[in-house]
Parts: sequence; structure tokens; C-alpha cells
Amino acid sequence: MSDDRPPARPDGDGLLLLANSSAGQSVARIDPLPEIRRRLPAARVVELGPDDTLDDAVAEAMASDEPPAVLGVLGGDGSVSRMAHLARRHDVPLLVLPGGTFNHFARAAGLDDVDTALATFADGRVRTVAVAEVSAGDGEPVTVLNAVSLGAYPQFLSERTRRGNLGKWLGGVVATWRSLHGARPLGIVHDGRRASVWSVFVSVGRNDPDRHAMMQRARLSDPVLDVRIHHARGSRVRAMASLAFGRRTISVLRALRLMPPSSDLERFVEAEWVIDVRPGDAPAVYVHDGELEEADPAGFTLRVRAVPDALRVYAP
Repeated sequence: MSDDRPPARPDGDGLLLLANSSAGQSVARIDPLPEIRRRLPAARVVELGPDDTLDDAVAEAMASDEPPAVLGVLGGDGSVSRMAHLARRHDVPLLVLPGGTFNHFARAAGLDDVDTALATFADGRVRTVAVAEVSAGDGEPVTVLNAVSLGAYPQFLSERTRRGNLGKWLGGVVATWRSLHGARPLGIVHDGRRASVWSVFVSVGRNDPDRHAMMQRARLSDPVLDVRIHHARGSRVRAMASLAFGRRTISVLRALRLMPPSSDLERFVEAEWVIDVRPGDAPAVYVHDGELEEADPAGFTLRVRAVPDALRVYAP
């Protein structure tokens, strides 16, 4: 990648930082923006309103007389993933400041908090990382930093989204209950093989072999896809149990014999993954980096491909 513009300076000169006001925030978390402004006095920091989008803000900045040399975002996985897509489009590095409910990519990159991310930026440490691109049907490819999922997890997320007025915790409880009683397997076709599955997870890079649900990538530079398929041979309880991604939770569920047996799980490591999805009675939805997307209920083709050395990001 080449960039004729000068890099951003440690004081933030040349940086456009967008803060996503809709990202999940803990009530106990101190607002990081005052400290960010203090440490990056020359940066252009923009707080997005409910009706503002990252795309519009970046497009406006890039069309100005002094376009930014670095794009930064304060937000969760969805915001970071979209900003990564825009950084790739404009061929500039990305600064990630973790500020959402989930910060899977930030943690994978060693950016556990805002202070670490700011220190990394001040030191000018940039790494080149692999990403994936996903598209459904005739849609344009979208950048993926962590994972793509079909089946049980998107169905759960769809249920929780429908109950957003209950709040994330209570909405999650209701969504889990509904999923335990109403989750539906979906049909897929890959390389001419048909299967009925509870879920499919596609991680960017090789991931922990003991986990089925992969929300966070394990490596930054591995340009492959790690695909996990849970075939619909067991109960809905096992379908939901397989969504656990914490080591302790997995250990407990395995001890209770609630995790699916290895014979129900299948793994592939590929550079590209293409499947035809036939939802049937299941919702026609999929998830990438925590973002829920709707697709054609009659069926759609999902394409995911790994892209090596695709993004420059400030990371230790």
C-alpha cells in the first residue's frame, strides 16, 4: 500500500477520529473523550449523532482540502469493522480506540484499553493485518475483521434486536429463551454437498480448535478462513450451548454433556468459502462482526474470502 500524504503526528495532526455515540457504553466507564482530546490536541475529533454515519463523515473529510492521513474510531466491533472498510477504501492506516460493548478486534490487536491505543499511536507502531470480505447475493463485499456467522447466533441476535426496548440484558434472556424453543436449522450447499445445520462460523485466521463459536480472531496476519459447521443432529439446547465462547463456560457445559459431540462438528481451513443458503423456516439473516444483516428469504449465496496484508492498523 502506498500513501503520498504525510503520516499523522503524535499530537494527532492528520488524524480524523470519529466517536460513535450509539456504541454500547458501560455505566461505570468514564467518558474517554476528554482524555483523548487532551492527548491528541491537533486531531479532528467528531462525535457522531444518532443520524450521522461513518461513511458520510469520512467522505466529507476525504473531499476536503486537507484529507486525513489516518482514520480513527472510538466504538465497538461494528463501528471498527466499518471504519476498517473505509480505511482500506482510502488507503490510510486505522487507529482503533475500544469503546463499545464488545471490542473483539481491539483485544485481538493487543489494544485492551484506550490508553494502550493512544500510546501505540504516539509511538507510530503500525502493523499490516489480514481481513476477510463477505458478500450475500449480488451485494458489494464488506470488510470483516473477526468472523461471519449463520444460523443459531444470528437468530439469537435477531430475537434480541426485536426486543431492544427491554435492554440488552433482559432482551438477551428473552432471546435465549425464545431461541431454545424456536431455533430452526437451515440448509446449506457447499461443493455440491447438502446439509442441515444449526450454525456456521467463519473466523478470520486459524482459531482455537476447542471452540465452535468464534467471535474474536486469534491472529492478525493469518490470511485464511477457519470454518466451523454444527450439523443439526442434536437438540436446540446443544445448538445454543455451542454458541459459548468462554473457556470456563465451555468447560462447564462440556462437563454437563450439553456441548455437541465432535461427530456433529466439522472444520475447514480455506482461503475462500462459498455456500448456498436455503433458510427454509429459519430467518434469512447472517452476522459479520456483530452486525446483523438480512438476506433473501428464498435463498442466497454467501461468499467469504480472506485478503492478506489488507489493512494497516496501529497495534503493539
